[in-house]
Amino acid sequence: MFKEGHSRELFDKLFRKGWPMWVGGMLLAFINVLLFAIKYPWGASAGYVNIGQNLFNSLGLEGFDATAISLHAVAMLNIFIILGAFASSLWSKEFGIRIPPVGELIKGLLGGILMGIGATVGIGCTTGGFFSGVAALSGGALFLTIGLLIGTFVALKYLLWEMEVFPKFSMGKAYSFLVGTGKNSGWQRWLGWIVVAFTLFLFSRYTNSGSITTKVVGWHIFLGLILGIILQRSRFCIVRAFREPFMTGESEAPVAVILSLLIALIGFTIIKYFGIGNIAEIATRAIEMKSVYANFWLRGMIGGFVFGLGMTIAGGCAVGTLWRAGEGHVKLWMAVVGFVIMAPMSKKFIVPFVVRILPESLQRKMYLPDVLGYTGSVVLILVILFLWYLFAKWNEKTGKFSAL
Repeated sequence: MFKEGHSRELFDKLFRKGWPMWVGGMLLAFINVLLFAIKYPWGASAGYVNIGQNLFNSLGLEGFDATAISLHAVAMLNIFIILGAFASSLWSKEFGIRIPPVGELIKGLLGGILMGIGATVGIGCTTGGFFSGVAALSGGALFLTIGLLIGTFVALKYLLWEMEVFPKFSMGKAYSFLVGTGKNSGWQRWLGWIVVAFTLFLFSRYTNSGSITTKVVGWHIFLGLILGIILQRSRFCIVRAFREPFMTGESEAPVAVILSLLIALIGFTIIKYFGIGNIAEIATRAIEMKSVYANFWLRGMIGGFVFGLGMTIAGGCAVGTLWRAGEGHVKLWMAVVGFVIMAPMSKKFIVPFVVRILPESLQRKMYLPDVLGYTGSVVLILVILFLWYLFAKWNEKTGKFSAL
């Protein structure tokens, strides 16, 4: 017979200890394929833009009209990733409102601002532009990735320089409140269940609607919760995948991201090749071009470079910022604020300037199968992933490119 102790044992196994990052990567890739099947591959920057546009619109500023947040799938996905991570951190007693020194708060805000610029200029962040873009066989995603690597390297050099020359900038008093390991923290687990119950209630309301648009948003609400839980438990972090080879030399994060990309690549390629989700054959091209943006090649590199600077300074990318904010890290709250405020401003004022000065040949769409065919494109991505894996493992042993 099933006993209450069995459920408690299962709960403790899931939330007393962290999950391996590679497990999180596999689960995230699977959900990314589901999101593609529902509407569009996983992305985050469009949600930040939408929330910012609605904020400016509510303040009476002109030129920022946007879909209501409650009807914008990516905005709702972002919000419920935060709530999912919040619930998960409550259950695992890892939640706490953590306020770092002022210098770190400034870096969080600045990092968010740079990410807002980079994501709009490069048409994609580490999630939609890199994580989904590479798996979607986008040529621009490869150059955005190069920009991310360069930006991460430069920002890491700056942070090491700052520690040496201005060590007091990020020093000072830090404060923690409502930490789950404190006394009388039992209420946190109940609050976690309340968050889940609220999410399931909204999911039911949205999916029982007659509108297909509302049903899609409902599924993004539910999957956002699941994504937040997986991200928080596995501490899946794309920033670490780019940063660690140049910092500590550890390969855990790169290997987890590589495995995740491999699974997403298989799922995305099947969907695109067979045009899954299309009623008419004529619509197959629309499926193929999902997550393929007009950022090949220099535009993607510029945006990736700026985004790489921002995510390294802030300590979290577009999605890493969300789940860490759900854990209560105020530095990442500042990054969210900077991203939300700057992304729509950049889209309105900076992006048009970039589009005007860059020749069309440096900012066009590039779908790799159009040039290499599906076999050639998949082989190219596999070779890149394999070389990345070999580099990460070699560098872990030798420490040739590690600063620490």
